[in-house]
Amino acid sequence: MGTRLMELVERFGGRLEGDPQIEVTRIAPLDRAGATDISFLSDSRLRAAAAHSRAAALILSPLDEPDVAAAYDGARIVTNNPYAYFARTAQYLCGSGAAPAPGIHPSAVVHASARVDPTACIGAHVTVEAGAVIGAGAMIDAGCYIGPDASVGERTHFFANVTFHARCVIGARGIVHSGAVIGGDGFGFAVDGGIYIKIPQTGRVVIGDDVDIGSNTAIDRGALDDTVIEDGVKLDNLIQIGHNCRIGAHTAMAGCVGVAGSANIGSHCTFGGAAMINGHIDIADNVHVTAGTLVPNSIAAPGRYTGFYPIAPNAEWERSAALVRNLATMREKIKVLERGMKALGGEQAARAG
Repeated sequence: MGTRLMELVERFGGRLEGDPQIEVTRIAPLDRAGATDISFLSDSRLRAAAAHSRAAALILSPLDEPDVAAAYDGARIVTNNPYAYFARTAQYLCGSGAAPAPGIHPSAVVHASARVDPTACIGAHVTVEAGAVIGAGAMIDAGCYIGPDASVGERTHFFANVTFHARCVIGARGIVHSGAVIGGDGFGFAVDGGIYIKIPQTGRVVIGDDVDIGSNTAIDRGALDDTVIEDGVKLDNLIQIGHNCRIGAHTAMAGCVGVAGSANIGSHCTFGGAAMINGHIDIADNVHVTAGTLVPNSIAAPGRYTGFYPIAPNAEWERSAALVRNLATMREKIKVLERGMKALGGEQAARAG
């Protein structure tokens, strides 16, 4: 079923230029959109492609709209943030189809003391342990495990084969992708005479509302206190969050980021792929760490931080590495030269006097 442009504007705002009764069924790229598609322009460098698109309608900014409108015959939704408008439209169009019927699949194993809202959907071979709570409209896909006394908020969606351990909590409208493990033991050991002694991990993982967690991401439970993921956090695939970390609201991390235990990260931060965060440090709000950067110490001021050496041809990189290794020696030589020049300057001044 299609959605009329008028419905999108009534729901998400924006200024509509063109026929409000036009129906669109999906979002498509500019170069592949057809007569029932809506597309978007968020990069002004693609104005020419937008102007020649066959999409039924375009989402674009006030800055781009005049140039595109000169050659484009379709309808236009003009908004200050086309990319965000596209995201909301895509959510709406994807969610307008038939949702799975609520209920518990016959092969699921649900403990008698668990509380599953009648509007939730529990898929095949799901296990829900004693005391667990599944909220209204939640979707737990096939093969998931919900541990004892765990709590899943309303309209949260676990894709297939998510593991959600005992007493962990996630709020409303969360998305957890396949293979994620929430609440596994943190990496905590005491050493006695060269022998590692395991420290029981008795805390929880507490996750707020509107959190997205990617495939095969692991969030460890706290050792004594909780690991906390605040509202709106977005975690990509293959991320490791150590025990007792706190990730501030609306922080986003790209794939393969690693956060060691007890790191305290602020709100509205971003971390590029494969960034590594040391444990027991504090990172302020609005810090942006680039890909591959190692953060060994606390960051107190907002801003953009980079800590990797750029790629170069191997021979050039080896020469640079050799220079870096010799910087301390070069520094001492420069100090000696500076002292010599200062002494020579003093002698010349004395003769002149």
